[in-house]
Amino acid sequence: MLKKERLVKIAQKVNQNGIITIQEIMDELGVSDMTARRDLYELEKSGKLLRVHGGAQSLSFSMDHELSHIEKSSVQIEEKKRIAHKAATLISEGESIFLGPGTTIQFLAEQLTGRNIRVITNSLAVFNILVNHAPTEVILTGGDYRDNTNTFVGPITNLVLGKLKYNKAFISCNGIYNSSITTYSLEEGESQQIALDNSKNKYLLADNKKFNRADFYIYYDLFNFDTLITDNTIDEEVLAHYKQYVQIEKV
Repeated sequence: MLKKERLVKIAQKVNQNGIITIQEIMDELGVSDMTARRDLYELEKSGKLLRVHGGAQSLSFSMDHELSHIEKSSVQIEEKKRIAHKAATLISEGESIFLGPGTTIQFLAEQLTGRNIRVITNSLAVFNILVNHAPTEVILTGGDYRDNTNTFVGPITNLVLGKLKYNKAFISCNGIYNSSITTYSLEEGESQQIALDNSKNKYLLADNKKFNRADFYIYYDLFNFDTLITDNTIDEEVLAHYKQYVQIEKV
């Protein structure tokens, strides 16, 4: 493939998907790591894209559209299940844990049915998974309901979450950019921040597509998590960059 054709394909791909990794360029175009990096450098120099750690993003890249609960449930399924399985091994019998919203967290909830733990959540989807599986005790906060994510938010939710203490909190996010943890909804971010602040141990569950992406609202700092659990398809350069902020486990 001619260099000009390569550059056109890379530019088309990044504009279509919003973001592209070095590994994706190598796999799809059959080029070396060095060639992929040189191509991205040229495209950035000519104003076609913006390089980020481990790849590049479109100049118009935006996460101003929040995926619905159903849309999120159909992507990265196997990766999310592996992450959830690992997270479940970190929970001990008798503990009180917080589970936030998100499809990865729902997969974690499925791993916890019947265990002797107390779960506090503002996610209706998580509650519905656990409610009929004794001896798990499950507490749903209530509050203002966000249909798009099946989540309760607002003053009532925050009041309940602020009165409780947790052994461990498990949350997901829409994007991680450097040390910033981001989500679409300010209200959801505030609720998760309160739960994280009241938790002894904090775990972030995020598949490889969440890295180098920034959504509307920054609600926590990566430095404050004990561990970030991700899948093993994450680009190695991206992984190395984020290891400066937090301990990371690949599964």
